[in-house]
Amino acid sequence: MFRRTFWFTTGVAAGVWATTKVNRKLKQLTPESLAATAANKALETGHRLKDRAVGFALDVRDNMARREAELGEALGIHADPELPAPRRVVAIENRNNPTYVERSTYSYNRNEDH
Repeated sequence: MFRRTFWFTTGVAAGVWATTKVNRKLKQLTPESLAATAANKALETGHRLKDRAVGFALDVRDNMARREAELGEALGIHADPELPAPRRVVAIENRNNPTYVERSTYSYNRNEDH
């Protein structure tokens, strides 16, 4: 009697374990789960690529600055060149004179367009 009870309990436990394992695997193979897994892996890959690209850009910038300094020393350029003062050109004239509006041929009446 004890032997039958032992094997019955062992069989039930094995059945429950196998059923749980199969159900988990089936849930992983649904289209929604596969899409979510693919999206997560794509995001992780994108983050890794972005980190590598940023690291590469920083290395390039550092090496470029170092090489520029080496070339500056080799050519005898040590200071920034003096740039000419920026030219200031009036783009729009300031016409606060009220007589200008009276002499203008432009009409502010929007009804003339119709």
